[in-house]
Amino acid sequence: MTDKHTGGCHCGRVRYEVEADIKEVNACNCSLCQKRGYLLVFVPRSQFTLLSGENDQTDYQFYRKVIHHLFCSTCGVSSFATGEGKSGQMVAINARCLDDIDLGALTIKPVDGKSF
Repeated sequence: MTDKHTGGCHCGRVRYEVEADIKEVNACNCSLCQKRGYLLVFVPRSQFTLLSGENDQTDYQFYRKVIHHLFCSTCGVSSFATGEGKSGQMVAINARCLDDIDLGALTIKPVDGKSF
């Protein structure tokens, strides 16, 4: 069962909706995720709707340049990323940027992104 969640950046320019059953998040130890403190949940692109801020984001790519690490050009918050996954187009939602999530209730799964 999926629930509809809303989220976005700190200043409110970037806003989105996502349909997902969020009980577990990934804590990746790659150089970017670790420094930014991401807690990620991955959803198919079809379950994500950008409500505002498409032109208010900057794209950052590194290493293999397959993930678009988007962040608000005004406040700098990175609330989601996009890319191609094994199942097609995916969106990585930063659970810390969701409006209605109790982070303490989530199971945090360590992911070894340093080894990719």
